[in-house]
Amino acid sequence: MPSTSYNPDTSELTRRIYGSIYGLAIGDALGAPIEFSPPGSFTPVTGFRTGGPFNLPAGTWTDDTSLALCLIESLVECNGCDINDQMQRFVRWYQEGHLSATGHCFDIGTTTRSALHHFFATGDYQSREIDDHSAGNGSLMRIAPVPLFFHKEPHKAIYFAGESSKGTHNHPAAVDACRYFAGLIVGALQGISKEKLLSPLYAPIPDYWDERSLVPEIAEVAMGSFLTKEPPEIAGSGYVVKSLEAALWAFAKGRDYRESVLLAVNLGGDTDTTGAICGQLAGAYYGIDGIPDEWCRNLAKEELISEKVRDLIHAIELV
Repeated sequence: MPSTSYNPDTSELTRRIYGSIYGLAIGDALGAPIEFSPPGSFTPVTGFRTGGPFNLPAGTWTDDTSLALCLIESLVECNGCDINDQMQRFVRWYQEGHLSATGHCFDIGTTTRSALHHFFATGDYQSREIDDHSAGNGSLMRIAPVPLFFHKEPHKAIYFAGESSKGTHNHPAAVDACRYFAGLIVGALQGISKEKLLSPLYAPIPDYWDERSLVPEIAEVAMGSFLTKEPPEIAGSGYVVKSLEAALWAFAKGRDYRESVLLAVNLGGDTDTTGAICGQLAGAYYGIDGIPDEWCRNLAKEELISEKVRDLIHAIELV
């Protein structure tokens, strides 16, 4: 466990919560230097490196982690899921660099930018039109704090993950990707085996998807499409369905956290986000002790991430 947070008596659940958030940030930071790079066009990633489209120092994370930290802050301070408050914090990150690794917003998805502009102009996130171009992965990449906060009540974890997505990504595929993935994170926190987590239509509540069905494209992934494909069919795309499929493919094939996230980022494309999505689940599954200590120690603003995770755990204990 990172030195700033180490406690030899820490519970397994706490280690998994740390693992999920650190896992997200590390997957993000591993992928950032090769973001937008086509498959096979770069030397395979084996650890943190400098450079990339934003010329970042090694270990620096992007918008994926910043927005996840904003979510943690909102969940803690509101003692629950307040979408308007979440959006206000996202706007503050966009305009002021709040909870950015560099002090300013240097990377933002098209759908997220459009949603924040709409919210800032109108104060309303619910009236936006939905089109096929809005089914991006920008809500899935940050979603872990929601199921972590509500893990004691899986119904709420799944429901509020979907609601949180709607702040920026209201497309049914994006919403259902977050709902399904939230269930996987809750299962990982419970210590469910990887085989069961990746079984068809897994949910921490029996027969949940029979009653609250997923849209067909997400249901196909949840049925196990990622188990029968290999690259280039598996691709690190900005499209939420392909992004979810790629992250689950990497988690399924990886024998540990390290191998899983490296498989994810080395797919190319939207590398930081594929790494962040895979890292959320792999970190929850393997726990913070399963993440290489070197990566934890060399993560940009590691003390800030540790502080936010401690706040989240304290809030969970009070709920």
